Amino acid sequence: MSNLSRGTALVTGASSGIGRVYAEKLAQRGYDLLLVARDRSRLDALAAAITGATGRRVSVLAADLSRAEGVEEVAARIASDTEISLLVNNAGMGTEGPVVGADAGKIDVMVQLNIAALTRLSVAAVNAFSGRAVGTLINIASVVALVPEAFPGAYAGTKAYVLAFTQSLHSELKDSPLRVQAVLPGYTQTEFFDRAGIDAAAVPSELVMSPEDLVEAALRGLEAGEAITIPSLPDMAAWQSVVDDRMRMVPGLSLRRPAARYGLEEAVPA
Repeated sequence: MSNLSRGTALVTGASSGIGRVYAEKLAQRGYDLLLVARDRSRLDALAAAITGATGRRVSVLAADLSRAEGVEEVAARIASDTEISLLVNNAGMGTEGPVVGADAGKIDVMVQLNIAALTRLSVAAVNAFSGRAVGTLINIASVVALVPEAFPGAYAGTKAYVLAFTQSLHSELKDSPLRVQAVLPGYTQTEFFDRAGIDAAAVPSELVMSPEDLVEAALRGLEAGEAITIPSLPDMAAWQSVVDDRMRMVPGLSLRRPAARYGLEEAVPA
């Protein structure tokens, strides 16, 4: 059994896929739940199933997080409900294909959901949790944040933001009782494939993880104190090397003069 603080876990994008599995596994770990997604009927069915299986209290909140009013409704609930002690920011979407020729409106919706909504709910959560001196924030990013060159379109950029934002929050809150985690899934067998226009059959099966394995690994990473969890990465020393390399650049990232390779031997007139 985990040592997670109990209370109510709010899970966004809870009606299917990774969000659904988070809801099920958090209930098994002793959390009551507040499930958020657009489809009220699917939420009600899931709530009934989880309550029947675990005996936990499960509430639902139908909200469209691609719309500002939906985000604000959920943020207000986080701020007012003192039982909420864990937020899983799982709601997100992808768009099909490269930026050139893309539907700009679809990209706008993705940015609203993947970045703006996640940020607003994260801010609401860490402020509420700070006042309660307890709380956990889990942001679902993606391994595409680490290799944006390999994926066309703006999706990788949104997930790179989620990773960077969560790292910044973790640094800000490192001396507080709050915990912050970014989870970076690879290919996961969910409805995301269809919604993003990806042919799941074209992806080799050895590259695709089940959502059950993904979430269980992520929760065990949280329980082990990981701020960044990459469930499929065999050796987290590889991630630490990335962090160490970035830190080695810090002394040269902001200096009075450009680097010598640009050949500016004298100061450029203002």
